[in-house]
Amino acid sequence: MSVKHSSDVPATPVKAGKFTSMQVLLQGPNFTMRRFVMGPGGGMPAHTNTVEHEQYVLRGRARISIGGEEFEVRAGDVVFIHEGVPHWYQNVSDEDFEFLCIVPNKEDVVKLIGKSC
Repeated sequence: MSVKHSSDVPATPVKAGKFTSMQVLLQGPNFTMRRFVMGPGGGMPAHTNTVEHEQYVLRGRARISIGGEEFEVRAGDVVFIHEGVPHWYQNVSDEDFEFLCIVPNKEDVVKLIGKSC
């Protein structure tokens, strides 16, 4: 068991992202909890993963695409992305877009689709 504050966890830039950072907040035996923050105008390009994503939006607004269908999400929304489904994110507000992303603890191969942000 462990308790830590998120401010004690280093944030690293997401290489393929624009104005986007990620923190690995918790790594348990079965899953990893990550926090993503995208600055205004930031985002992540279209990509696929070999693991599913469970997400909870903490603040801000963004346009996301999942399997070619676009959604506008905001604080309080929950998002599920099946493994292998193309998806992208674009912050459409003038504040940070922040969300938790929980993924299974197994190898995740990320494949970029098309251009970067």
